[in-house]
Amino acid sequence: QLSEDVERVSENPTDEREGEMEVHEDASSVILPDSELGTTAPSLRFSKTCLKNVFSVILLFIYLLLMAVAVFLVYQTISDFREKLKHPVMSVSYKEVSLYDAPGIAFYPGKARLLSCKHHYYDHIPPLINPGQPGDIECTTRRINYTDPFTNQTTKYALVVQGPRDVKKKELVFLQFHLNGTDQDFSAIDYLLFSSFQEFINSPEKAEFMKDCESSYSSWKFSGGFRTWVKMSLVKTKEEDGSETVEFKQETSVVNYIDQRTKPRSDQLFFVVFEWKDPFIQTVQDIITANPWNMIALLCGIFLALFKAADFAKLSVKWMIKIRKRHLKRSRQVMNHIS
Repeated sequence: QLSEDVERVSENPTDEREGEMEVHEDASSVILPDSELGTTAPSLRFSKTCLKNVFSVILLFIYLLLMAVAVFLVYQTISDFREKLKHPVMSVSYKEVSLYDAPGIAFYPGKARLLSCKHHYYDHIPPLINPGQPGDIECTTRRINYTDPFTNQTTKYALVVQGPRDVKKKELVFLQFHLNGTDQDFSAIDYLLFSSFQEFINSPEKAEFMKDCESSYSSWKFSGGFRTWVKMSLVKTKEEDGSETVEFKQETSVVNYIDQRTKPRSDQLFFVVFEWKDPFIQTVQDIITANPWNMIALLCGIFLALFKAADFAKLSVKWMIKIRKRHLKRSRQVMNHIS
């Protein structure tokens, strides 16, 4: 029967198309009841579409909120970075050493005379044998005259002595000065400390070197009739331009000297001891706590989130428009089918 039908269709294709058109016209002219159209399926489909639209709108608002938060984080990050650039934090670090670079001690004795100078170890100073009398000078010393850097008229005389180096052995330098009478009510000797005695020795212009030291370092005094104990500590400061400045901090203790000489004297004796306080060199520098690489990484993450959120919002809007068009198309098809 199938072969006969195929032969018949192949023989009369025009009649078959006309028959099909008549069947379709008959079917379209018949109005189907509501039960046969399946009113439950479109309503269910409409409710799912509505839920999807509502869910898409909620997601869109959530991502818009996230975008607003990301923009605020970008602004806050840039503001914090600029604020940290303006206000660097001071950092203090300590480096332990066994040997210091021997400092230079410049004395301005005036009319006073150096009687003795010795290096002692383990914080032990033996009793003086002949106080007020010339003794051994075992320190490395240099004498120099230079022009006062502040007045440029007065010539100053300085006695430069090499300071202690070995901090583990508690090396100290003990000096004794003698002043034969003075017109002042108070007698004292000025001194200043600079970072390296070797730099002074190697300097071709020692007078200019001392002028620079006096301009850069502070000066102190020790009085006659006492033993002045000076404990030094070294502080290095790194400037913003990369240069490094060195200064000394010192703790001074004064002990009364009991003059046991037989005859009363009108002269003055000066005793001073220099040693290192501890084996730590203090380094001070300004540090900017804001790390530019961390900020760049954070900004990259925030901008990536912004682009992803914008892309998702664009896709959500396109999807909602597509769903809306599809829903309208189905509604028109159903209405056309019913009509």
